[in-house]
Amino acid sequence: MEIKNQGKSSTGMDANLAALLSYLLGFITGIIFYSLEKKNKFVRFHARQSIVTFIALFVLDIVLKFLPILGCRLAGLLGIAGIILWVILMFKAYQGEYFKLPFVGRITEQDS
Repeated sequence: MEIKNQGKSSTGMDANLAALLSYLLGFITGIIFYSLEKKNKFVRFHARQSIVTFIALFVLDIVLKFLPILGCRLAGLLGIAGIILWVILMFKAYQGEYFKLPFVGRITEQDS
């Protein structure tokens, strides 16, 4: 949970802004920023975390909708939790913090 000035990204914008934007449209902007960013590990970390987190939420939402009665309600709760998580992740990224989610954070820690 290190908070500091992360410098510039290879896209030319501040790293904290690029990290925030990697969450903006979920895994779509995560993929875009992961492909564009070649040097800044902070931006790459948040882009990878965006990809893994929002693809997992997307798949879980689809699976839950196949469950009768309870599944749709759980999918609704997952949607609300997803929005809250989305806001928190963007806020933490903009603050310059390596905010690692449980499970997902371990997967995304390693720079490939």
